[in-house]
Amino acid sequence: MTAEPFRIDVPDSVLDDLRERLARTRYAPSLGDGTRSGGMDAAELRGLVEAWANDYDWRAEEARLNSYDQYLAEVNGHRLHYVRIPAAGSADTRIPLLLLHGWPSAYTEYLPLGERLANPAAFGSDARVAFDVVIPSLPGFVFSDLPDRSLTRQAIADDLHELMTGVLGYDRYAAFGGDIGGGAATWLGVDHADRLIGVQLLHAPFPSDTSDLSDEEQTFLDAVDEYDEDDGGYSEIMGTRPDTIAAALNDSPVGLLAWIVDKWQDWVDGDLERVIDRDTLLTLVTLYWVTDSIGSSFRQYFDYPQNTPRPPIAAPVGVYLSREPVMDGFPRSLAERAAADLREFEVAPAGGHFAGLERPEQTADAIRRYFGSLLG
Repeated sequence: MTAEPFRIDVPDSVLDDLRERLARTRYAPSLGDGTRSGGMDAAELRGLVEAWANDYDWRAEEARLNSYDQYLAEVNGHRLHYVRIPAAGSADTRIPLLLLHGWPSAYTEYLPLGERLANPAAFGSDARVAFDVVIPSLPGFVFSDLPDRSLTRQAIADDLHELMTGVLGYDRYAAFGGDIGGGAATWLGVDHADRLIGVQLLHAPFPSDTSDLSDEEQTFLDAVDEYDEDDGGYSEIMGTRPDTIAAALNDSPVGLLAWIVDKWQDWVDGDLERVIDRDTLLTLVTLYWVTDSIGSSFRQYFDYPQNTPRPPIAAPVGVYLSREPVMDGFPRSLAERAAADLREFEVAPAGGHFAGLERPEQTADAIRRYFGSLLG
């Protein structure tokens, strides 16, 4: 199998249409109390929209993204987009590594982390271990096609394995990720454990069997249910009526912006404006807009009931636990139920749902420590 080089080239007409839509925005009043209790605050949204329309430079961002080596590969009957950042320098150990994003995100989340892992000497880090970094766009996200089949975590894992072994020719490789990408990584550790160096997860794995729970485990799972009662509305509608909400978001860039940024505000560790650069967010939302892919990104929510119970993960597993509310207090024992070979369980000192972007240096150090220990 071969891969073809890829470059982003958004037509001027698409950008002109986007600016015209932004200029015609009709804002809704906030129903909440100004503390985001009702979701995205109207004043914050207006500020982001004005920045997107007047200050943001997509062409500069497009050129920056095109400075990375990008490819499209045919994988299991559909095209998968990915970035490749080869290991630099003369490291003693070179590890092929998948960096796997979730929702609402894209491959761009992991570019700063990928640079640090591929070329540690350039960032003043330990240069003895370097990574051949592969950052795919998951199926249905931005430049990757939506397959004509159910999009389960196991199916995504099969695509990723084919990319790493059939397209890129690696004999063994490692995987790091959270959210959807982390879920796919766990299935790599089930179905392809013999080819996996190991898995490292931002979100600790839940076991399929939740019988005979300890008091600590049950208390944690009850807290997750309570959190989801307030936070889970987005998931319920994307899982039950994805076409309805996609019709609105695919036609309104401001609706799309609000839908995405609302979750980033909830899930980062700290204040969003302090943690994530504004243009980074606007680039992410622009990518969803110009690729018409918000609806296809919902597919893995709509197909979620088709996921089968996952057996215990056979490959070595490390947890670098995200500092976001839903992961707070995750018992190591639950992860031990899910992973037959749990090598590490570390709570990140900082960094939420998008820790690789929020804290790339700390996350890179954790990745180097964990996978370096596996290869000893």
